[in-house]
Amino acid sequence: MSDKANVMMNDNGTILDVISWVFGIVVFAIGIINSFWGNDPFFGVFIILLSFVYFPPVTALFKTITGFNIPRFVKIIVGVFILWAALGVGELFDKIELMTRSF
Repeated sequence: MSDKANVMMNDNGTILDVISWVFGIVVFAIGIINSFWGNDPFFGVFIILLSFVYFPPVTALFKTITGFNIPRFVKIIVGVFILWAALGVGELFDKIELMTRSF
């Protein structure tokens, strides 16, 4: 491979890592909101645990321990499930409003 191709692959990996970090933080925040301002704190804890799938160090640790890498399509499906559950069924915006009122 040429040096230019290596740089392009490293840039692509860096961009995907940044997207993964940002989405992981957003999902973690959704889990915190659901844990403390929702009617089902166990659902919030479940979302918090699922958020760790998106953090690159956790993914690397998981691969080191199990030898199995979590495929991107699984992360995408889990992300769609989390967004659907939080925004649609979980009424996230109502919980955010409740959270802002409590401060």
